[in-house]
Amino acid sequence: MPRNVVFETTGGPEVLAVRERDLPEPGPGELRLRVAAIGLNRAEALFRAGTYLEQPRLPASLGYEASGTVEAVGEGVTAFAPGDRVDTVPAFSQNAYGMYGTHVLVPARAAVAHPAGLTPAQGAAVWMPYLTAYGALAEDGHLRPGDHVLITAAASGVGLAAIRTARRLGAHPIATTRTRAKARYLLDAGAAEVLVTGEDDLLARVDAATSGRGVRTVFDPVAGPGVLTLARAVAPGGRVIVYGRLDTRDTPMPGQDTFAPVTSRFYSMHEVTRDDERLRRAHAFVTAGLADGSFTPVIDRVFEGLDTVAEAHRYLEAGTQVGKIVLTVGD
Repeated sequence: MPRNVVFETTGGPEVLAVRERDLPEPGPGELRLRVAAIGLNRAEALFRAGTYLEQPRLPASLGYEASGTVEAVGEGVTAFAPGDRVDTVPAFSQNAYGMYGTHVLVPARAAVAHPAGLTPAQGAAVWMPYLTAYGALAEDGHLRPGDHVLITAAASGVGLAAIRTARRLGAHPIATTRTRAKARYLLDAGAAEVLVTGEDDLLARVDAATSGRGVRTVFDPVAGPGVLTLARAVAPGGRVIVYGRLDTRDTPMPGQDTFAPVTSRFYSMHEVTRDDERLRRAHAFVTAGLADGSFTPVIDRVFEGLDTVAEAHRYLEAGTQVGKIVLTVGD
């Protein structure tokens, strides 16, 4: 019997429940996917808690990333056929579609061919991190070979993807982490330097690493007042890209204390996934990186079965992982 994860009230992981459902039939432009694995993202925890960019329409499902097999296609779908292995990318509202289930509907434009050689768990772990990093660092050509980029909270799935994306572009990634225990892992992942927040003098270390030039780009999911310090590490003409809000305090305009020539912007991976041409380029970039070994999905932990979803969300919110958390789906 098909099952999916739902919640009837916002709150902690305990509000998530697994329910049986009828087999959904795809409408025009949709696929029905038999899910093998689900990639978990902080956006889903925020959606569940009622603190995301959009409020859930209750009762609600959730989830952006899944890997599985196409079972049926709706009217007008020509790019995929039953039996195809695909992964989903975040190109829709969680109020419209949710990937936490055994059988789910997904817009055909939000599905991509599953890369050869990847397991379903890896397919569910690769797209959100690498599409986020691609759009911010590679899409507009701002980050150039030889530049330095400061990647904060770098042990996350997106942070690790950003390190590898920067390397593939010929740039030098400087990573930050809250715990020294993760420093060796980040160096092994390709970071040129690792700074431990709260222990290292960030500005002094960046100055030394860049021979006084500063970084071309800051890629930051934290936001809050700390962006003022980050902006002081940016070279003239560089920029601060904020793609998350781990610090819920107000975020000041970077450079306002020094009037440095620094630009800043908030960035969402949806800028890529909801634009067909940009998504095509991103898919080609990531697929090429997977093929030549520049990119690899990093999985911290796999939870087995939909019934472990609340436990998986508790682990997600603990923030101790290095890489992606994946939930596999049984029959």
